[in-house]
Order: sequence, then structure tokens, then C-alpha cells
Amino acid sequence: MKHSNISIFVPHKGCPNNCSFCNQRVISGQIKPAGTEDVKNAVGTAIKNNVNPKNTEIAFFGGSFTAIEREDMISLLTAAKSFLDKYHFAGIRISTRPDAIDDETLGILKKYGVTSIELGAQSMDDEVLKANDRGHESKDVINASKKIKDAGFSLGLQMMTGLYKSSWEKDMMTAEKIIELKPDTVRIYPTVVLKNTKLAFLYQNGEYLPPDAEESAPYVAEIMNIFSEAGIRIIKVGLHSSDDVEKDMIAGGYHPAFREICEGYIFLKKIEEKLSQYDGKHKYEIYVSNKSLSKAKGHKKRNEKTLKNKGFYCIIKGKDFMNDNEVEVVETE
Repeated sequence: MKHSNISIFVPHKGCPNNCSFCNQRVISGQIKPAGTEDVKNAVGTAIKNNVNPKNTEIAFFGGSFTAIEREDMISLLTAAKSFLDKYHFAGIRISTRPDAIDDETLGILKKYGVTSIELGAQSMDDEVLKANDRGHESKDVINASKKIKDAGFSLGLQMMTGLYKSSWEKDMMTAEKIIELKPDTVRIYPTVVLKNTKLAFLYQNGEYLPPDAEESAPYVAEIMNIFSEAGIRIIKVGLHSSDDVEKDMIAGGYHPAFREICEGYIFLKKIEEKLSQYDGKHKYEIYVSNKSLSKAKGHKKRNEKTLKNKGFYCIIKGKDFMNDNEVEVVETE
């Protein structure tokens, strides 16, 4: 059963500082923080549209939910919990900062029906965190993650690739450290430079050159692989597509089909590993599950072209009764 969220944004509310990459108006598509009426309207609309409450969480995203004024936080939770009690939604999901979690806060969240807590870890390298004005250290991510899991919540961790002062080695280290914390879910965001941010200033002054989507995709695909192999569900890859992002982006790893591009790289690597057993002097049919066919072909069917450029003439086809990640090669001529 596919999980879904009713997303309610509390942009920048509760955040004690401005991170180098942050322009919440663009990321969330709004600047006015949500109130109780917004909760009622969002959930009410979802109910009218026949959302399935059993696999749906009411989700507060966009700010540091547990760092907002207690009265405001409890008002929002009260409004959400009224729908939990009446319609039996799966729970409430919140996102927050690692240094905005303590035992008292977790007790309040539990009381009001919160089931999932996502932490914006972004990096597990302290130099990177400091350079990007995060205001917390990697130890805060470790401590908060333990508290969340010990209290019985589902833990989600968010990371960013290509941040100022980071590297692919540091990004991979961040992924490995996240795996050690055993979250239930992860989100992976390549850094996008938006107008009116510190990163925009650094980029315009030549101090920071972020990787673009095409440069980021092979590395993010590798990170996706290690999360999948660790049994961690990847619930988001890349910044959500919107007109505001496309209008305000000046550099970085944004593409409206970024996850699709990464998934194409994952399958390309699997196919290349299979083809390494062949001499490339023949034609081949590559079979994957019907469900995985578009991923295996790659974004805009680029994988067949890439294989041809490497000397392998292949046609990628779907097949019944194959596992989602399985690849089969048949020599045809």
C-alpha cells in the first residue's frame, strides 16, 4: 500500500539561523507560516478527494517544527490530532533540526499522535556544517536520532550532496554515517543554489561551484544503492519541482526528473556489470521486470545510446515474473 502525506508547510518558523542554502519561500512555495485553519483546510480537502487515511500521515514540513513557540506547536498538533481521532490517519510526521529534540519535546509529540520525525542532518562532517551555517554538529544528529528511536518514533534523516566545503568523499561518508544510525527513511537533496542565499553570494564571487544535476546523478545513484542495500527506504531524491525553484535557481543539482536520472544510472551500472561477461561483438537483448522498464531505459531512453557508444548494441525489454532489480542478458546475434 503506497504511503502518502498531507503536507503543511511552516517555512522557516522556528529556525534559529539562516542556513547557507535556505530560501524557504522558494522551497515551500509560500512564506506565511501555517496556522490551525491551514491544517483544517489541507486535511479537509484531502478527505474530500478521497485520500486513504490508513496509509496517510499529516505532515508538517519546511521549518524546524519543534523549535517554534510551544503554544503554536501544540495548536498545530491539536488541529491535526482531531483528524487522527476522527478519521484514523496513520499518524503525524514532522521535520525539525537535530538540536531541537529533547525528552520533554518527544513526550509532547507522542501525546499528540506524532509517529514520524525527520531530522535535517544535511552532512555528518562538522567542517561542512559550520561552513553552511547549520548551527549544530554531527553529534547532535547522533544524539537526537538515538532519542527518537528509543522513544518509539519512526526516524527519517535528510542529507544534502554538493554543499559548500563538501566533496563526494564527504557525501559518501555522510551516507555511511546515516546508515549507522539505522533510520527508517531518508531523503537525498543535491544542493541547489537559490537567489538571496549565502550560497548565491559565494557562487557569484567564484568561491563555490556546485555540481549540476548531470554531475550529481552518478554519485547520488551510488548513495541510493547503499541505502537500498541497507534496507532504508528512500522517500525523496531531489528538490520538489516547482515554478519558484526554476525561476530562482542560479546553479546546482536541480532537474525536475532528477530521481529518474539517478535510477537510470543504477540500472546502467547493473547492465554494464552483466555485459562485462560478453565480448561486445554481438547484439543483445536486456530483460528487466515490466515495472522497471522505464528506469532501465534511463531518462529519455539514454541507456541504450550509452551502451551503443561503448560498443554494445542492446535493446532493453520488459519481462514478466522478474524481480524489480533483476537484469538478464540474452545474446541474439
